[in-house]
Order: sequence, then structure tokens, then C-alpha cells
Amino acid sequence: MAFDNLTDKLASVFKKLKNRGKLSESDVKEAMREVRLALLEADVNYKVAKDFTNRVAEKCIGQNVMESLTAPQMVIKIVREELTALMGGDQARLKTAPKIPTIIMMCGLQGSGKTTHSAKLARLLKSKGSRPLLVACDIYRPAAIEQLKVVGSQVDVPVFEMGTEKPEKIAVEAVKHARDHGYDYVILDTAGRLHIDEELMAELKRITEAVDVTDILLVVDAMVGQDAVNIAKAFNEILEIDGVILTKLDGDTRGGAALSLRAVTGKPIMFTGVGEKLDQLDEFHPDRMATRILGMGDVLSFIERVENELDEKKAEEAAKRLQENKFDMNDLLDQFRQIKKMGSLKSLVSMIPGMDRKLKDVDIDDRQMLRVEAIITSMTKKERAHPDIINASCRRRIAAGSGMKVEDVNRLMKQYEQMKKMFKQMNTRGGKKKLMRSFGNMGGMNPGNFGF
Repeated sequence: MAFDNLTDKLASVFKKLKNRGKLSESDVKEAMREVRLALLEADVNYKVAKDFTNRVAEKCIGQNVMESLTAPQMVIKIVREELTALMGGDQARLKTAPKIPTIIMMCGLQGSGKTTHSAKLARLLKSKGSRPLLVACDIYRPAAIEQLKVVGSQVDVPVFEMGTEKPEKIAVEAVKHARDHGYDYVILDTAGRLHIDEELMAELKRITEAVDVTDILLVVDAMVGQDAVNIAKAFNEILEIDGVILTKLDGDTRGGAALSLRAVTGKPIMFTGVGEKLDQLDEFHPDRMATRILGMGDVLSFIERVENELDEKKAEEAAKRLQENKFDMNDLLDQFRQIKKMGSLKSLVSMIPGMDRKLKDVDIDDRQMLRVEAIITSMTKKERAHPDIINASCRRRIAAGSGMKVEDVNRLMKQYEQMKKMFKQMNTRGGKKKLMRSFGNMGGMNPGNFGF
């Protein structure tokens, strides 16, 4: 995940401060020097890193923090506040046009992920009750229109296209179509280039002159580091963008772009791409990101993801079946599939305060869920409903059918029995409420426990 190295470095700095108790001015300056180095290693813009640590040091020294018995905690608090401010402070939201439709123009370089993230954004808007319309304005890239149609169908959002007509004409006709058919958002998927050029910018400007664009969103890849900031700066100088969608923030990127964008361009990050799936687009919250960078987790985002993706009724039914000792492999499979919908295990773990540090040396592999799913789906319907009938020959057949080893099937069966035993023990006086709360809030099972 992005920021992992930065989080570790900052944790090391703050650990030294905690060990010292009261702090001197030299302690603060030394700590800020290490913080600055950590930021630079995370690919944060040099001026941004320098200004940031200067502000933190000034606040720490100016507020007599060093005399406090809780000085280290105060320093961490100030760092968190300044990190939040650095990334924009408050959450930046899309504007709404005074009359429908609200028009969003997606722009960026070729390969930045505009088309995919147009569909992701459409899905997110639709999940909030809106009726978005995707518009194919990329008339140059081979199969660009077909790609938009494919991802549009996957999120169940219609696509408006006029072949190779001029993009500005397509935009005008799309807006008319949206008004006639009651679409409240129009998302324009525009063409990109391998680099910023006059032709690209001129075309984008013609579109903004042809239709009253409400928001211009720039899609940039976090993996390109400080180049992402330079790209955003160049687009903003010519187009006056409204916000940024930062993609691949779930990868091995050092995360410096997220910390530098607002300070360098003055424009906020509005959304972050946190995976390849079309449901993996998050609204960007500077305060939550700051707490995650400092290793404090992000409970609010975790709760939101659970609420959005977890089928509460199914969770309650599973809990009830456990109480009645009727929980079978079908229920277990359903629990895994619900957890899968919430994103990668690593991203979920990173949101829980302290959990990422406890599991730092544990290899969290999302393929564990696929392996468990393969084993369970290789069972017959009767075996899934009555796991106790699965004997040695059945286990050999299941292992062969799932491409796993017999030992893997044995491990799953053993842990399934342990889980049932654990919940049976919980099903005592006062245990039912705890059980329901466990399933209702957490989706039941953690696939990482199955250790494949």
C-alpha cells in the first residue's frame, strides 16, 4: 500500500520522542529533520516537505509543547493537523449544476485510466441515487468507444456515442440527450495523448466552450510520482481543473504525489483509485488519509465500506444459523464473498488502528479467499450443507477438483470445526449479543485466518 514506508519512518521518529518524555527545542528540530527526510524518500516535493516541517517545528516550539508531560502526543497531533491541511483540509466535493445535467469532463494523458475511472465515477454516483450518462468523446484511440461501452455495461450505466464526430459536437448532443431523458450527470470521457500538447489542450478547450462543464477532473497515476504533480500543474495552467482523481494508490507507490498535489497546484484530490475493480473508487478525505499515514487507521472509511458492501440481512441470518449450530459451508462461502466485495484484505487491515502494525510481518494474500472459494465450490451441494459427511476420499476428490492439496482441504475443515466450536462457546448467556455484533459489524469471518 502507498505510504507504508513513510508510516514506518514516522512511527520510528515518534517512538524516539516518546522515549524522551519532555522535549527540548533541539529534540523537535532533530525530529523534524528526520520527518523531512522521510517525506523526501516518499517522493514528496522538496519545497512542500521543507515548508511542512518548518510549520510543524514552529507550532511545536511556539506553543510551549516541550514543557508538557504529553509533549510527544502533542507533536503527533500537530503533525496530523498539518498533514490534513497539506492535503486540503476539508473533503472536496463535486459541484452541482443549477439545472440538469451536471457535466463532468474527464481528462488526462493516455494510459492514465480515464475510461475506467469514468465508469467508476458513474457507478459511485449511481450508488448515491443519481442517473449518470457516460459519453464517448475519445474518437482517436482504437476501441476506446467499445471499451467505454464494456465498462458502462458492467456498472449498468448507458453510453452515448456518435462514432468519430467532433468531440465538441458529441458533447453538445449528449447534453441534449441527457436533458430529454432525465440524466442528471453527464461524464465526458475525452481523448488523451502520450504527452501534453497544444492539439490535446485545444480540443479540451473547445469542449468546455461548447458545453457548460461543471467540473473538470484530471486523472493521474500515482505510480509516476512527482510527474503526477507536474502533469496536474500543466493541465491546471491551461484548463483550470477543479480536482484530481489519483489512481493506483493501492500499489507500491511511495505516495508523494498525494501529499504534494494540493500544495503545488492548489487543486484538491477528490477521488482515489484503490484497485482495478469498478467499485474501487473512494472519495478522498484528507483527515482520514492523515491518520492512516500516521498508522492510526481509518475507522470511518472502514465502517462506510462495511455499510456499503455488507448485506446486513445475510450477516444476521448467518449469525442466527451459528447460534442454532446450523452454520455450513454455504454460509462460510457467502461470508468470504461479502468480504471480497469490500476490497483487498491488505486495504481493510490498514484501516483498523494498530492492526497493520501487528500484522506487519504477516503475508496478507488475497488469493487465500480464492483458494478457500475453490475448495468449497468443489464440494457437492450435499457436502456443503452437511460438512460432517466429508470423509478422506471426498477430501481427495475436493482437493483434485480445486487444484489444491489434501492438506489444504484438511486445514479448512479443521478451522471450520474450530470456528463452530468457538461460536458454540459464545452462544452462552450474554454471548448472543456479542455474536450478532461480531457478524453485523465485521462481516463474520477473516479469510486471512485460513492460512493457505
